[in-house]
Order: sequence, then C-alpha cells, then structure tokens
Amino acid sequence: MTTANELRLLPWSGPGGKPCYLSTDDPDGYMSRLADNIEAVQLGTATELLEMASESLTNEDAEPIELRSLCHALTGALKDVLRVAVSRGHLLTAGEPRRI
Repeated sequence: MTTANELRLLPWSGPGGKPCYLSTDDPDGYMSRLADNIEAVQLGTATELLEMASESLTNEDAEPIELRSLCHALTGALKDVLRVAVSRGHLLTAGEPRRI
C-alpha cells in the first residue's frame, strides 16, 4: 500500500462533502481507472461550459436566468477542475508517473 503522503485525492466527495482518498500501489487498478475516467469527464464538461460562457459573453440578448444557470454550472465545474489539479499535483510530488 501507499504511504499517507501518496494517497490520491479522488474526484468525488464523501458524506458531508469530505474528501475521499485512494491508497493503492496499482495505478491501473479498477478504482484508479474509475477516478481517471471521472476526471476526464469533469475536464471535458469544464471545456464545454467554458465554450458556452464565451459565446454567452458575446450575446447581448442573453437572459439573466440563463447566465445565472451558466454561472452555477461553471462554479461546479471549477470546483471539479481544482480538485483534479490538487490531486494531480499531489501525485506529482509523490513521484508517481501519471499517464493522461
């Protein structure tokens, strides 16, 4: 198993919004692959929302309710992206080679 400083922050939260961590020596194991896939989906969603936001900023007819909804979605995506960045940053400092 990995040491405490090599735990992987997973891309989802536990009860009460608490972080979840993975301890494994197998970067190709089921949970590692699941986390990789979820991170990829989260990053893809953030990319799509960023494109939508860019388009909305140029649309003078955008409705306030639509902009508010987009802002809410962007906030959630930003939280996900930050969690991925923190997780990958910890992996880099732990010295584990990561494949993308």
